[in-house]
Amino acid sequence: MEQIINPEVFNQIAEVELIYRSKVKSSERPKITQSKDAYLIFKNRWDENKIELQEQFKVMFLNRANKVLGIYEMSTGGITSTVVDIKLIFSAALKACASGLILSHNHPSNNLKPSRDDEQLTSKIKSAGTFLDIQLMDHIILGSEEGYYSFADEGLL
Repeated sequence: MEQIINPEVFNQIAEVELIYRSKVKSSERPKITQSKDAYLIFKNRWDENKIELQEQFKVMFLNRANKVLGIYEMSTGGITSTVVDIKLIFSAALKACASGLILSHNHPSNNLKPSRDDEQLTSKIKSAGTFLDIQLMDHIILGSEEGYYSFADEGLL
């Protein structure tokens, strides 16, 4: 039996729109050549009022030349954790046509050593990126004091 679709249904369908707008010329974008470059950019963009209070997670998107396309503020959580939705990370990465990404989160305790959860999440994001041809370049852990932990520098990628 053939089903007849009510024409009013067509007005109730959501529109999907993909948008990425950059106000920065390609020649003016900073280039990441080492973990310290990424750390300094993240540290400059971090809310100093939250770095010792709440854990936050951010993602830097890079083009093929390792120039920064933008930073996505994924989440703000509590004292000991924050929620990271991998689908949202890659949704934003695809919108920006990113070829690479660098993860970053802070430890309000200033203990820069990654937790087992940090290591598992990093591995999971790296695997997801492999399927989309988006390379995970690094995962940076920041504290409020000087210094950072780089998964790439420590050979954990």
